[in-house]
Amino acid sequence: MASIWAMETSIRRRKPLAGDLKTEVAVVGAGMAGILIAYRLQKAGRQVVVLEAGRIGGGQTRNTTAKITSQHGMFCQKLIQNLGRERARQYAAANEAAIRAYRELIDSRGIDCDLEAKCAYLYGVDREALQREAEAAASLGLPAVYLEQVPLPVPGAGAVRFAGQAQFAPLRFLAALAEKLTVYEQTRVLRAEGQTLVTDRGQVQAEQIVFACHYPFINFPGLYFARMHQERSYVLALENVPKLDGMFIGASSDACSLRTCGDLLLMGGESHRTGEDRQGGRYAALRQRAKEWFPGCREVACWSAQDCITADGAPYIGRYAASRPDWFVATGFHKWGMTSSMAAAMVLEDLMCGRESPYAAAFDPGRVTLGLLPGVAEESVQAARGLAKTFFQPPKERTILPGHGGETAVRGEKAGVYREDDGKALAVSLRCPHLGCQLTWNPDENSWDCPCHGSRFDKEGHLLSGPAQKDLRKR
Repeated sequence: MASIWAMETSIRRRKPLAGDLKTEVAVVGAGMAGILIAYRLQKAGRQVVVLEAGRIGGGQTRNTTAKITSQHGMFCQKLIQNLGRERARQYAAANEAAIRAYRELIDSRGIDCDLEAKCAYLYGVDREALQREAEAAASLGLPAVYLEQVPLPVPGAGAVRFAGQAQFAPLRFLAALAEKLTVYEQTRVLRAEGQTLVTDRGQVQAEQIVFACHYPFINFPGLYFARMHQERSYVLALENVPKLDGMFIGASSDACSLRTCGDLLLMGGESHRTGEDRQGGRYAALRQRAKEWFPGCREVACWSAQDCITADGAPYIGRYAASRPDWFVATGFHKWGMTSSMAAAMVLEDLMCGRESPYAAAFDPGRVTLGLLPGVAEESVQAARGLAKTFFQPPKERTILPGHGGETAVRGEKAGVYREDDGKALAVSLRCPHLGCQLTWNPDENSWDCPCHGSRFDKEGHLLSGPAQKDLRKR
């Protein structure tokens, strides 16, 4: 289930790290955020290397719907409440500046990545709520207005339109930008010791380190595992559909995201917390809605994405922790990774080059806001549940049918088993190697997912995404 971006774009392979080296800056992660951060720092005169566990753009960047927009859903009123008006203004300004920065970079480098100017729309059925959101967005300096009519063939009572937004082909942009960077692929960072990154290919000493690997795998200091969780969502690429003029996101939690891509329509939705999809049926539900809204459409591709969700709705961009002044982080993009990646590159360039950033306070990882405490409490409860299942829920033998996975007992011990069509059982430990929470089976994607912090593993136990750093033990 590859995205259309992965199917259309092949990024040049890079060699793994071959031994130890020293550098001024080491960036962990070669997705959109890591590559943009490295590019801007290198352009500012810094010596930079990028370390990537897999391939350039091989993580969440290839699964984005690639909207370059400051329209981040039904967010402005909540952001003002959680961050305060001044920080909310900084957040809005940073994302508008990110849109301009993409345009300038693409124009100056002549990058062929199908950049298109588009309006972004927030649609819904609650007219008054949409009007309040439009007013809140405008008060933050965003180009937002309320419209009575929604230019979309789906149910709706109105929309908030953001002018001057954009969309593009992300991997083609990334391939061009990474071309002059020093990137080591297939080089997994295992741990950080002061100014040294220990990888499976050698050690890298750096004056400054940036963790741009989607979810920070260093638990202490920082405690990022206690301040955010991960969510999955699903995308269909459809043909034989009306061409929409704009990018769309629903105001309700179960609404859909829509944008055109050439002759295709990208339709996303069915979001849920990672590890909470025991029943499956996410793709089926999305396909049913596509059939109702766009009769005669045909699916040409489908894929899923995973996003880090912070407790108060704003990313964590800045110094990793007070005790590590030369470590930096960019995470928690809340499903808006394109503009957030550029915002992270702008903020970190300023901070790491000794300049003041006009946006840093809004993203400060050490901030204390009204929205943080309830969110942190919720994450603690979720982790406690996951650990309780690991240590206090006894193993129970269950029959696992061919083509299915689930929890059962193997030789008297709890295990996760996937049974192949020929009857062969693949048994793995259900204990996540990150912090020990019990994994659950995801029938939509045949994976073992962690409901606490979002690590994922394939049916054989191989690591798909972190913060875990190891495969599951065989049982």
